[in-house]
Amino acid sequence: MANSVAASQAQRQDPYLAFAFSIEIGQQRVAGFSEVSGLAMETEVENLRVGGINDREWQLAGPSRYPSRLVLKRGMGDVAYLWTWYQDVSQGKIVRRDVALFLHDAQGARRRSWNFREACPVKWTGANLRADVSAIAFESIELVHRGVLP
Repeated sequence: MANSVAASQAQRQDPYLAFAFSIEIGQQRVAGFSEVSGLAMETEVENLRVGGINDREWQLAGPSRYPSRLVLKRGMGDVAYLWTWYQDVSQGKIVRRDVALFLHDAQGARRRSWNFREACPVKWTGANLRADVSAIAFESIELVHRGVLP
């Protein structure tokens, strides 16, 4: 009985357990999210024709890039921290930070992680404000980054 009470208290202390994803910035857990998109990496390919070889082209791998933004949707967390970071960027004070994204299982344990190097917020979307609905703090935040760390 004592273990179940302790477990339920631990769950109540972590408000992000209701979300499948969470982010950390600088070892600080900042927010939880219900949906994440933009986990994409693409390697450019150059086709090369060699004189005298007419039946094929060589395909050479080139530089890799990150063609889409990391979009974190339906979030709850330290709104003031994220909003201040975005406001700084919108006013020209670009501060890039490493961001760790975690996928959680139903019990809240981390199952997978991605580390984004030098991320920067470029779009903030607030929740729809309606008097009859208890809205989540923000709808989405979009980040650009300079690569995924192992």
